[in-house]
Amino acid sequence: MTFVFRPFDRSSPANKARLLSVSAPHATSWLSVIPSTSQGLHLDPIEFRVAVKWWLGLDISQGSQCAFCPAHSLDPLGHHALTCKCGGDAVLRHNALRDTLVHFLHRAHASVQVEVGAGLFPDHSQSRPADILLQNWNLGRPVALDISVVSPLNPSTLAEAGATFGAVLEATESRKHQANDEKCSALGWVSTPLAVDSYGAWGKEATLFLAQVAARLSIHKSLPKSQASFDLFSNLSICLIRANARAILRRV
Repeated sequence: MTFVFRPFDRSSPANKARLLSVSAPHATSWLSVIPSTSQGLHLDPIEFRVAVKWWLGLDISQGSQCAFCPAHSLDPLGHHALTCKCGGDAVLRHNALRDTLVHFLHRAHASVQVEVGAGLFPDHSQSRPADILLQNWNLGRPVALDISVVSPLNPSTLAEAGATFGAVLEATESRKHQANDEKCSALGWVSTPLAVDSYGAWGKEATLFLAQVAARLSIHKSLPKSQASFDLFSNLSICLIRANARAILRRV
């Protein structure tokens, strides 16, 4: 009789969700990069140590309370640290990803505007459905990019995240379409949500869009498409993981 050990089957829902995310395409890009301080492709030693522990599912909580909201205990897999509404780290991470993508869009010769939409709607809504607005991108139409970083360890969606890869990302894309499609359509924009989870797994729409960016980069910079894709995803990956490590370190 042959016994097969299936560690995934025996894992908790949270660990299953983690394993699915870290196994996703491009999620490991940060581990494949040759460190370079001049290009921003690096983590400080302490950031790297905490990032690796978190990535491997080791306990990073140290039994601590959150430094910014003491009513919350830090969980071993870092869900609270990476979704905490206090301290500003979620906003810093979002803006860092936005700015990194803008840098590559400029390199691809795209016409870019940042944080567009407030006050443009008939109801004078101050919502901004475009973290990044690209002119003449989709068959001549502007594209409104809305970046979202989500945790696959959210208790409300943990069962789905642990059973099916991408479930949380698809739900985020759907939610963003519901919130933004009508507004963007009224302005002649195409709404495109860019969803990524905290481990670096990208949603379907984000993956397709980033592939388009890589294709344009390869043309304008005379690079093989595989190299352009690696450069783009590795920079985004390092940016995300660095922000995650800093958020954890500020709370333990």
